[in-house]
Amino acid sequence: MHSKPVLDGLEVSRILAAARREAQHNDWAVSIAVVDDGGHPLGLERLDGAAPISAYIALEKARTAALGRRESKAYEDMVNGGRTAFLSAPLLTSLEGGVPLVVAGQVVGAIGVSGVQAGQDAQVAKVGGKPLNQAAG
Repeated sequence: MHSKPVLDGLEVSRILAAARREAQHNDWAVSIAVVDDGGHPLGLERLDGAAPISAYIALEKARTAALGRRESKAYEDMVNGGRTAFLSAPLLTSLEGGVPLVVAGQVVGAIGVSGVQAGQDAQVAKVGGKPLNQAAG
C-alpha cells in the first residue's frame, strides 16, 4: 500500500490567505479556488468586486492543473502553438492561472485564480502555493 501527502484545512487556509494578500496588494479583484489531487473543491474565495463567473473559472483552472498534473497554461500554449485538437479535448479549461500544488514530488492539489489578466492570475496562484512549498521544503 502506498502513502501520500494530502491537503488539510489549515494548509488550504494558508494557501487562500497568501493568494488573497497578493491579489489585494495589487488591487486585483479575483476568485481563488483550491482543489485536492482529484480536482474536488477544498476552498473558494471570491474577493470583493470579482465577477461572479470568475469563481467558476478559478475552480475549473484548479481542476485542470490538478488532473493534468501541470499548469493550465501548458494547454493554452499547446492550442496557441497550433495543436487546435486540444480545443475539443475534455479539458476543464486551457486558460492560464491554474497551478498544481506539489509536495515531495507528488501533486496534492492545485490552486486556480481568475479575474484579471492571465499572467496576473498565474502570479496570484503561484504566490498562493508558496506557504505549502515552504512547509514541505
